[in-house]
Amino acid sequence: MTLPDVSQLTLEEKASLTSGASFWYTKPVERAGVPAIMVTDGPHGLRKQREGGDHLGIGDSVPATCFPPAVALGSSWDVELAERVGEALGTEASIENVAVLLGPGINIKRSPLCGRNFEYLSEDPIVSGVLGAALVKGIQSKGVGTSLKHFAANNQEDDRMRSSSDVDARPLREIYLRGFQRVVEDAQPWTVMCSYNRINGVYASEDPWLLTQVLRDEWAFEGLVVSDWGAVNNRVRGLAAGLDLEMPSSGGVTDAQIVAAVQDGSLDESVVDVAARRVLDLVRKAIAGAGAAGGPLDVDAHHTLAREAAARSIVLLKNDGGLLPLAKDARIAVIGEFADKPRYQGAGSSMINPTRLDTALDGIRALATGEVAYARGFSNAVEVTDAETAALRDEAVAAARAADVAVVFLGLPARLESEGYDRQDIDLPAAQLALLDAVREANSNVVVVLSNGGVVALPFADRVPSIVEGWLLGQAGGGATADVLFGEVNPSAKLTETIPLRLEDTPAFLDFPGEFSHVRYGEGMFVGYRWYDARRMEVAFPFGHGLSYTTFEYADAATAVNADGDVEVTVAVTNTGERAGREVVQVYTSLPGSAVQRPARELKAFATVALEPGETRVVTLTVRRKDLAYWDIRVDRWVVEGGEYVIEVAASSRDIRSTVSVAVEGDPLVLPLSRNSSIGEVLAHPVAGPIAQAAIAQMMSGMEGVDAIMPEGVDATKMMLSFPIGRAGMFAGADSGGQISPEMIDGLIAMANAAQG
Repeated sequence: MTLPDVSQLTLEEKASLTSGASFWYTKPVERAGVPAIMVTDGPHGLRKQREGGDHLGIGDSVPATCFPPAVALGSSWDVELAERVGEALGTEASIENVAVLLGPGINIKRSPLCGRNFEYLSEDPIVSGVLGAALVKGIQSKGVGTSLKHFAANNQEDDRMRSSSDVDARPLREIYLRGFQRVVEDAQPWTVMCSYNRINGVYASEDPWLLTQVLRDEWAFEGLVVSDWGAVNNRVRGLAAGLDLEMPSSGGVTDAQIVAAVQDGSLDESVVDVAARRVLDLVRKAIAGAGAAGGPLDVDAHHTLAREAAARSIVLLKNDGGLLPLAKDARIAVIGEFADKPRYQGAGSSMINPTRLDTALDGIRALATGEVAYARGFSNAVEVTDAETAALRDEAVAAARAADVAVVFLGLPARLESEGYDRQDIDLPAAQLALLDAVREANSNVVVVLSNGGVVALPFADRVPSIVEGWLLGQAGGGATADVLFGEVNPSAKLTETIPLRLEDTPAFLDFPGEFSHVRYGEGMFVGYRWYDARRMEVAFPFGHGLSYTTFEYADAATAVNADGDVEVTVAVTNTGERAGREVVQVYTSLPGSAVQRPARELKAFATVALEPGETRVVTLTVRRKDLAYWDIRVDRWVVEGGEYVIEVAASSRDIRSTVSVAVEGDPLVLPLSRNSSIGEVLAHPVAGPIAQAAIAQMMSGMEGVDAIMPEGVDATKMMLSFPIGRAGMFAGADSGGQISPEMIDGLIAMANAAQG
């Protein structure tokens, strides 16, 4: 099918292309042969409305594989696995004639209270960017587009339609935009979805700096910008800023506004042409990719992949005494409603109608050869009487007392985590904690399995031998949990967010969710582990932590800088245990003595390695030079600071296995001088410094009186280095011979700046 050029369309037709025809479809232009295409929700499964279903598609969506949500998949740290999951998502979308799957979401987990954290990958931008790019590549390999979201600084649900994320330039660039940049540059998603919120007072949907200068001019984004559903504040301003497609339909109201703005001269028609052309380009891609995945859906194969992904996403937090894996012939008490009625996904626009649903109880019974008893333990109902709670607890205690081991499933009820609102605390329900205490008294061999979309406090962490973080694992999570508990799968996942001891310890505690539609990002760059490590704070479990049923030994790491300026890090890793396993190798960097404030360590690369017992493999990880850069607010660009970088190869942010340093050449950076430049800055300038040195030395020699009033040992020269050069003349004294005159200063500044171009 050949689509028309925008020059063949009327103004009204071009304007119509820039908004939806309905909740899920773009507008056709029938006269010109432009078809509508369908976009629909993801990001961990296809949520497509059936014909005749509710307009949101929540109550009656087609069955689709519910893969592990991002909170779980992120913990796999597995790029290849994420890409395979993406391929499966693309296949299912293609079979259902969906042109764009709305995802992945890669917003940073700034606070554990964010109600939508289950849709996001990490508190770290490198993890989010690398895994996000893998998902995009996988989905788009099947001829289906993606929509990278939510762009940008959308880190809470409270007041999300209006709230302004007030964030300084460095954390905005280095933390909140860096992951988006990685995905755009590495994977070129077909679309980027702008978020609801404002950024430093400007709606994301009408911010030319964000949507044009950064996204297109700096990152070379080639696709289309679509609004989140209902995110448009002013359609004409949004179009001019770079927002190409408004979703859902406005019933033609905003199309008419665009036409009127062109007719009255307040909007140039070329702006409409650009947006319409991008919509047509998206339609062309959709037509070219239609049917690429074939069909019909192999439900069994995708369920098997979902189970593999879920098992790779389960984090073994603690395993004292080797209580896990469970002996198959043991007498096991399975306790907790989540074992039989799993929480496998979060609430809101990402809810999937699964093709099937496994439970952990069924999975455990399928693998066990010994007796398996089940006790509900607690109820997730909104209203439960004290008598009901006591009866359920007594039943659980009796089951635990009669068993060799008690596997207790705890977690957050669905109503506590959802798109649209944030959590109020990070605590597990009191009834569940009381249940655990009672079970512990009856049987000390307790394994806690968690079901939660965001981190929870673990006040019992030092009182139970084994803790398994099960997150929300998708439709096959029940079987995957059993696989890990019995050792059919050796756990290899690691945390992509820190588990704190208390909510009060978290970086955004004093600034979340803000007030009067403003939230100040007061913690700056110190998000997640950067905060805890900088303050040397105790945490429940650190970023990057995760145990295995085997052990790994790291040799000394080595580094080399390649021709592109990237740092290649190599380290030999050995499986020193008796089981095959996978290790996530992490590389952190720091720069002692940096001229700018930096975290104690920052993740810059990671890789997974599978090893048989006794096997050694050399792992090579690449730290990109651009990822060593900081955002210099003086010149408004990325700068790599030269120096001796410390490279830490680690099993977690607090389990450093090898440390090595590498010299990195810095970017040339000479700031223009002015009268307000300090004497120290002038002396350090490659042109002005040698010229000014003699005059400034003479000025200093005329300051003997200053030395006389300073305490012994205090160097007045050091004090003067921070003094603005433009005010130096008044301190020069009679002996300076006029060498620090205003004319001399201005001439020196002009010469230095001219020499630097």
